[in-house]
Amino acid sequence: MVILLRSFVLELVMVDLVDIKKREMIMKGFSKQTIKAYSFHYSKFLRSGLSREDYVFFLIEQGFATNSIRLASAAIKFFTGNDSKVFIPKRKKKLPVVLSKTEINKMINALDNIKHRLVISLLYSAGLRVSELINLKNFDISFVDNTIHLKNAKGGKDRFTILSKKVKSLLKNYQTGNKYVFESRNGKYSSRSISEIITRASFKAKINKNVTPHTLRHSFASHLLENGTDIRYIQKLLGHSRLETTSIYAYVAKKDFLKIKSPFD
Repeated sequence: MVILLRSFVLELVMVDLVDIKKREMIMKGFSKQTIKAYSFHYSKFLRSGLSREDYVFFLIEQGFATNSIRLASAAIKFFTGNDSKVFIPKRKKKLPVVLSKTEINKMINALDNIKHRLVISLLYSAGLRVSELINLKNFDISFVDNTIHLKNAKGGKDRFTILSKKVKSLLKNYQTGNKYVFESRNGKYSSRSISEIITRASFKAKINKNVTPHTLRHSFASHLLENGTDIRYIQKLLGHSRLETTSIYAYVAKKDFLKIKSPFD
């Protein structure tokens, strides 16, 4: 009986604290995904009954991905205060998967559905995130300036990116008069639907790489760098806050890299 009462009290305290912090996150402009993730991880932490350090160590022992552990650590730190000591493991620096232009064209040509082909074309040609593609409205696209105005993107920031001339002609023929560029019977496309389109296209194109929607964004940045575009412009097009984030593409761009000859040759 006492154990049940304690559990009930803990649940009430947890709900109140999470609700209070949710309001704070909304006021600070956190995205819905971040609010949901922070609330989820902190609730799991409270239910565990472990200390902050022990909980993070538990996640590491259980083999959770580094990004998941970093997210859980950040959530605990936010809920318990910035002065609290919470171990946050270093992010593993993995090079992004990048497709060649030939591989991207194979993916596009592997699909018969015009809308799905346009999804891939826009993700790649404008370097869009999935969330940006899903929320893209027809009036955000300027056929005069050849620009796409991305509003309230990651971090609540607005930015402009480029509209490809090839995609421009496809869009003009595709326009449906709907509010959003891509809509299904149930409204906006979901991120899951976009992922399924990319997976199906890469499979049909017989591409032996782990291709995700973000792979097309990586390819956009890498190909711009290979074409000689200043990395600071690429940073603005991608919406990166720090140049350091964009600099990762210097390691995967191949134009200058392929010019280097091995001393063995």
